[in-house]
Amino acid sequence: MKRCLSRLVTWIAVSCLLAVSNQAARAGIPSRGESDSPEGNLAILVNITNPVDNLSLPELRKVFLGERSHWPNGRRITLVMLEPGQPERKALIREVCQMTESDFSRHFLQGVFTGEVLVSPKILSSPAGARKFVFNVPGAIGFVRASDVDSSVKVIRVDGRLPGDKEYGLRIRPRVAE
Repeated sequence: MKRCLSRLVTWIAVSCLLAVSNQAARAGIPSRGESDSPEGNLAILVNITNPVDNLSLPELRKVFLGERSHWPNGRRITLVMLEPGQPERKALIREVCQMTESDFSRHFLQGVFTGEVLVSPKILSSPAGARKFVFNVPGAIGFVRASDVDSSVKVIRVDGRLPGDKEYGLRIRPRVAE
């Protein structure tokens, strides 16, 4: 009974997330300017105590799709996502998860319902909030612009590269005028 109630609550939360993301996309909510500059790189953050220093893109994808529930040290993974419509979130979903926002939301809705998704994300409204959450939760993983990183968190390498490296692949695309 308790497990069923927990799944129901999670399902309702994911349903609300899907509705909000679809509404934001239809409304054309503006986002902050995106850039190809080094500040336009997406930094993947973990708590300073996390022993992980590098993840391959496929490993990172499994983490952010909730298909991996624990770090190598046994600590539970806690996903941190920014709200729908933010350019950092768009970049993560596009580059890491290789999905659209609606596909991503559908993945979590279906995965929570079927039990295939092991970890549901915590949704935060700002990069500062995401950074603070990662700082306070040892198993957390999140993302922000490279320019929003400070010494309270650790930036991990993706495929052996950091956000300032030339061939780093996680970039926030500039907005195209329509």
